[in-house]
Amino acid sequence: MKKLFAVLLAVLALGFAGLASAEDAPAAAEAVTAVADAAAAAAPAAAAPAATVNKGDTAWMLTSTALVAFMVIPGLALFYGGLVRSKNMLSVLMQVFVIFSLMIVLWFVYGYSLAFTEGNAFVGGLSKAFLSGVTVDSMAATFSKGVAIPEFAYIIFQATFAAITPALIVGAFAERMKFSAVLLFMVLWFTFSYLPMAHMVWYWAGPDAYIDAAAGDAAAATAGFLFQKGALDFAGGTVVHINAAVAGLVGAFMIGKRIGYGRESMAPHSLTLTMVGASMLWIGWFGFNAGSNLEANGLAALAFLNTMVATGMAAMSWMAAEWLMKGKPSLLGAASGAVSGLVAITPACGWVGPMGALVIGLLAGVICLWGVNGLKRMLGADDALDVFGVHGVGGILGAILTGVFANPDLGGVGVYDYVANAVAPFSTSAQVTSQVWGVVVAILWSGVVSVVAYKIVDVLIGLRVPEEEEREGLDITAHGETAYHV
Repeated sequence: MKKLFAVLLAVLALGFAGLASAEDAPAAAEAVTAVADAAAAAAPAAAAPAATVNKGDTAWMLTSTALVAFMVIPGLALFYGGLVRSKNMLSVLMQVFVIFSLMIVLWFVYGYSLAFTEGNAFVGGLSKAFLSGVTVDSMAATFSKGVAIPEFAYIIFQATFAAITPALIVGAFAERMKFSAVLLFMVLWFTFSYLPMAHMVWYWAGPDAYIDAAAGDAAAATAGFLFQKGALDFAGGTVVHINAAVAGLVGAFMIGKRIGYGRESMAPHSLTLTMVGASMLWIGWFGFNAGSNLEANGLAALAFLNTMVATGMAAMSWMAAEWLMKGKPSLLGAASGAVSGLVAITPACGWVGPMGALVIGLLAGVICLWGVNGLKRMLGADDALDVFGVHGVGGILGAILTGVFANPDLGGVGVYDYVANAVAPFSTSAQVTSQVWGVVVAILWSGVVSVVAYKIVDVLIGLRVPEEEEREGLDITAHGETAYHV
């Protein structure tokens, strides 16, 4: 229509030029040229250029996917495994490894479709179940107009997020839950808690849908509930960490304390393996956070830098606070501090500047130290490996501080307005309110789903192993193997 309008204007201009006097000819010619230029300018506006795939972005996403998988197996498995008693080491490795495998399969069967297709504000549909319709030519949107990545790359990247999140939960009820019960619970929780949370926070139509205000409003109406609320979560503070931590805390309450808890020594059997696992988590987390940018550009570099800065600061602040409190710095404290920093910077890594990351890391180390000590005593639950104290407290802290330090006046990048194609005016109070929405919904949603899921599992097959099996250790009684032969 714009082309037709431009052509009609050109015809009218030529007609008037023919009636003009000789001395007016130059002016008429200029008018024709201007109209032709307008027609040329109108052509690209009529249809936005098709999104293109960059090989560098694709390579970065595949690398990031491998890094996130490395976080889980072996990273998380060794981190958790070193923290339990030797008689349960193999059981923890088995749980993490098999949960990862199971979630990958469920993601391709129905998980991706329910999380990342249009449905309602809380969950998607089944149009891409079994990856129906996805081909090597299918593209997924990034955060830049006209830039895409292969949909297969996006699917497998998000699959690793879906796989690590349920695996985080096992640390809360380690050493006492039936293996069959673990697997059934994970299927239920993944389906009814992880997938809706991923959809609520991360599903949107993509930047290319925001061509004008009306189109932007229409696109926003199809997004997930918390996306519509304006909640920012760059890489999973709510979807991954708070979501999993609440499920773990609920499990710790419903399954009960380990036999001998508070009376017998339950010290980690191998801090060496825990440190190795923590180091793998730190390295793999760069894929987790910087990969969530979906492009290999300056913002990915910022997320990478923020992840490094916050983690180092949190390790130092936890160690220093523990040193002051107990008189000695511990390896477990330094490793736990690093993980708390990784957790806290996750929702913020692509939104805040380096100084914001430094402050988040500083606070994460100290506050999560309180989370695994003071808060844990207040709650009274046997959260065996401090899942809530680190992932829950750190996730809540990071999610809320994202709303503070995303402010451009504090070095953040702000929130981009894809209609105006510029950074939008920023209100700290409004953004923190949006962040609180995300935190509260994550806590309530995961809490309710977890209670129901644990109860269903308890009724069907029972949650806990018999007392004699727990005393002997799950390695032998559940799997017929042992981690060590001495």
